[in-house]
Amino acid sequence: MLMKRNSPIVGLALVAASLLILQACSNKVAYQEATEVETTTIDFGSTDLQQIAAKMVDSVLTFPPIVRVTDERRPVMFVDKIKNKTTEHIDTESITDTISNRILRSGKFRFVDMTKVKEVSDQLNFQNESGMVNRNTAAQVGRQIGAEFMMYGNLSSIVKKTKDVKDVYYKFTLKVMHLESGIIEWSDEKEIRKTREKSMFGM
Repeated sequence: MLMKRNSPIVGLALVAASLLILQACSNKVAYQEATEVETTTIDFGSTDLQQIAAKMVDSVLTFPPIVRVTDERRPVMFVDKIKNKTTEHIDTESITDTISNRILRSGKFRFVDMTKVKEVSDQLNFQNESGMVNRNTAAQVGRQIGAEFMMYGNLSSIVKKTKDVKDVYYKFTLKVMHLESGIIEWSDEKEIRKTREKSMFGM
């Protein structure tokens, strides 16, 4: 039995088909360059992270006193967790990872990972006390190198908005302290400001 062109069933079928086509079109996925400017939202994003890392790494590695210290040796440093003082949920560990990776690859510093102290302690105890590891190959307790410097900082923000405009100001501050003396050997900050204006369609 043939359905009439104007029947409700035909109309519903056309609507369903249209929705499927629209859904298929809206789910398109494409790879982009990781360093490409990201403007999906006004929130803290990948471009902000890259700008901060580039500024901080260049600043610390070209600071004259740091250059003199690292000319003939590679001091040991540890990175404390960056404090997130914004109202956003921001993975600050990702920021410190990027900065420390770039500094490490420069060949100027070495790092100790304080996030793995328990795991290292457990492994040393296993090697030296379990009786299951050859004493000649076991890593010895008390021979780890102590960090000479500590890197730490914070990320803060100021948010202002009206009915049509939202303005977000980020400030990232980073410092390097000489642990034995407590002297701040280097400090710098990176400022980022982003605005979003509501479109005429209210998007």
